[in-house]
Amino acid sequence: MFKAAGYRIGPSEIENCLVKHPSVANAAVVPKPDKERGNLVKAFVVLTSDTVRNTAADALLITELQQHVRGMLAPYEYPKEIEFIDALPMTTTGKVQRRVLRLLEEERAGK
Repeated sequence: MFKAAGYRIGPSEIENCLVKHPSVANAAVVPKPDKERGNLVKAFVVLTSDTVRNTAADALLITELQQHVRGMLAPYEYPKEIEFIDALPMTTTGKVQRRVLRLLEEERAGK
């Protein structure tokens, strides 16, 4: 659970919504530090193997995924930023290590 623009955000709800999209194999949602809002909702997404990847297709897919979440959840819960990655960091028991991704975002933000 984290706060973004004053709203309490539950990452698992957004992740469950994202994986219902046919192009998404797995997803993890973390807070991305933001000076104005405190945090933004950021999603790391692993795409299915049959999803076409190129700059134009990625931009279109990001918009499509954001609209997908907006249509199923509250407007403030959609990921403002989506990053496609090959694999999510996992524990030996198969759980996503959100902490690793959260620390990555804090490092990128210079915190």
